[in-house]
Amino acid sequence: MHYYQFHIGDYKSHTHHLSLIEDIAYRRLLDHYYLHEVPIKQRDIARQIGMRDYEQEVLTVLDEFFTSAEDGFIHPRADAEIAKFKEFIEAGKRGAAKRWSKGSIREAISPPNATPIATINHKPITNNQEDTYICPPDGEPEAKDSLPVCQHKAVMDLYHQHLPTLRRVEVWNETRKGYLKQRWREVAADIGQSRPATQEAVLEWWAGFFQHINKSKFLTGKVNSKDGRAFVADLEWIIKPSNFAKIIEGKYHGT
Repeated sequence: MHYYQFHIGDYKSHTHHLSLIEDIAYRRLLDHYYLHEVPIKQRDIARQIGMRDYEQEVLTVLDEFFTSAEDGFIHPRADAEIAKFKEFIEAGKRGAAKRWSKGSIREAISPPNATPIATINHKPITNNQEDTYICPPDGEPEAKDSLPVCQHKAVMDLYHQHLPTLRRVEVWNETRKGYLKQRWREVAADIGQSRPATQEAVLEWWAGFFQHINKSKFLTGKVNSKDGRAFVADLEWIIKPSNFAKIIEGKYHGT
């Protein structure tokens, strides 16, 4: 799997006791598990997730949140999500095969007695073939649940309005679109637990979130590192799952 749902409140309730390094280790272990979809072998896992200098913290988190099995460490909840995703894909394939067998798709492409046309080869978009465009979409297709549709352009407008000193968004590709859509849905679901999660309510939350970021000297480039350079956040960095959770928790507001 190249993506998975991330519920901020649920994650925070289970990991509030972790140190910064342990929190990073858990997120990287989860990413590794979802990406490879196989049990984690304890040997050399710290190096595989880029944390060879923090092997003890990695093993501590692995032992706490993963279950030791015959083939390695497993994560039951992640396994359930992976199984659900695979079933969704298989269901889609079965539905497509059924529609194809009825001839409706073939007839639409090539009606009876028509001159044969060249085969259309639709290749899947890989990580190196992202669909990149300048003009951001106004929203997403209607969702099947009750959550409001993600308003990409409105969120970007709020980002530019409340964080004018940060790097402007010039390109909106599939990766960034996916990050924002997931964060939007997480926020909407959280709001929906206490009041109606309308589009206006979610956008109001994003406005407050960007104002919160503007109060951080570190995120807005007002703190220099040892080499004299200052880190400045941008929208893609902000809406990545791990960074997003840490901003909400105020981990970048101490300087």
